Amino acid sequence: MNWFFRFMNSSVGKKIIMATTGLLLCSFLIIHLFGNLFLYGGPELFNTYVERLASVKPLIRVIEVLLALIFLFHILNSLWLTLGNRKANPVKYDVNRTRDNSSFFSRYMGITGSIIFIFLAVHLSTFWYKFQIDHEGGQFYRIVTGNTVGFNNPYITGLYILAMILLGFHLRHGFQSAFQTFGIRYNKYGKLIEAIAVLFWFAIPLGFVLIPIYFGLLKGGF
Repeated sequence: MNWFFRFMNSSVGKKIIMATTGLLLCSFLIIHLFGNLFLYGGPELFNTYVERLASVKPLIRVIEVLLALIFLFHILNSLWLTLGNRKANPVKYDVNRTRDNSSFFSRYMGITGSIIFIFLAVHLSTFWYKFQIDHEGGQFYRIVTGNTVGFNNPYITGLYILAMILLGFHLRHGFQSAFQTFGIRYNKYGKLIEAIAVLFWFAIPLGFVLIPIYFGLLKGGF
């Protein structure tokens, strides 16, 4: 097993972990957006949906732990790869500038990822905490659309929209980069991967953005 740990600790191994965890998180985004769409059905439908999830709470807890580990591995490997690249290239050459040899999206992956992490911390301390501890007798819809930690709070809505826009920027490079790591971005499946990438970096973030706009700005009016 030593060879396995040596490989996973190598630059290639870290990139594989980054790609794998990133794609797993992309899959979670689909599920999460699907659940959020129940908001459009009104309080009864959304509250019922959340209560159904609560009926399988042990399974949900296992999934939450796995998600936390996936996020942790994704973040740590990002830091290790960044530090490794800086150590390998301590001198910045004018002839080989990063700006001229990388895309706009790849250059700011660290910044977008950091802001998304801050949003995640706020999201867990507001929505997730309320759902688990203080949900006002099952009033989940009211929590999400209310003015305390919900979309009728302009600060919550502003941070949510900003984070989802940056998520799109993050996935614009990250999704296709994952398939490049696996060596299948530029083969016969390249066009298909590019088409699917649009779903993840544009359609899904847009779906998340429209929710606070509708329930906060249009319907709630702050």
